[in-house]
Amino acid sequence: MKKLTIKEAIVVEGKYDKIKLSALIDGLILETHGFRIFRDAEQLALLRRLADKRGLLILTDSDSAGFLIRNFLKGAIPPEKIKHAYIPDVFGKEKRKSAPGKEGKLGVEGISLQVLRDCLEKAGVVSDGGAVPAGRRITKGDLYALGLSGAPESAAHRRAVQKALNLPEHLSANALVEVLNVITDYETFAELCCTLFADAQNHGCLS
Repeated sequence: MKKLTIKEAIVVEGKYDKIKLSALIDGLILETHGFRIFRDAEQLALLRRLADKRGLLILTDSDSAGFLIRNFLKGAIPPEKIKHAYIPDVFGKEKRKSAPGKEGKLGVEGISLQVLRDCLEKAGVVSDGGAVPAGRRITKGDLYALGLSGAPESAAHRRAVQKALNLPEHLSANALVEVLNVITDYETFAELCCTLFADAQNHGCLS
């Protein structure tokens, strides 16, 4: 199945939902980590920021827990910046689980790709192309070249960059690259690294 291009950042509950959806779409997918979003001010701030930049699509499970998370985000982010995709109530058990969930419904991870595609189309977020970002995109190779990976001081450098950009400290390297490509471009990012780290001059920094 051809991957879909989604402009909005997609919000799901957990990592297995993200894995499932990654097989269907070409776009940014972020997790709430279940109910942790209720007390994770940094993650919520990031979602608000992405909502301002490109809008959010909320895709949670169809059980009461999923709607609790959805309603929390609806109250925390301006409604005009949010779109909603709803999976149908399908009863069953995900393959990785030994028993069905409390309400017996499949979550996002257990829904077929075709049904998920239909849900996204109904939400009005599927496009044929997608906007081409301004400037060169940032890659994981750029993190290495600028000293943010593969060196003893890399972790400290990543934390400094994330602090400077008001990003959560627990972003993975892959998620960091995805988010950077939403909020900035390579040239701006490289200049920031040059400003923060003297040794960035030796790692591909702009002259």
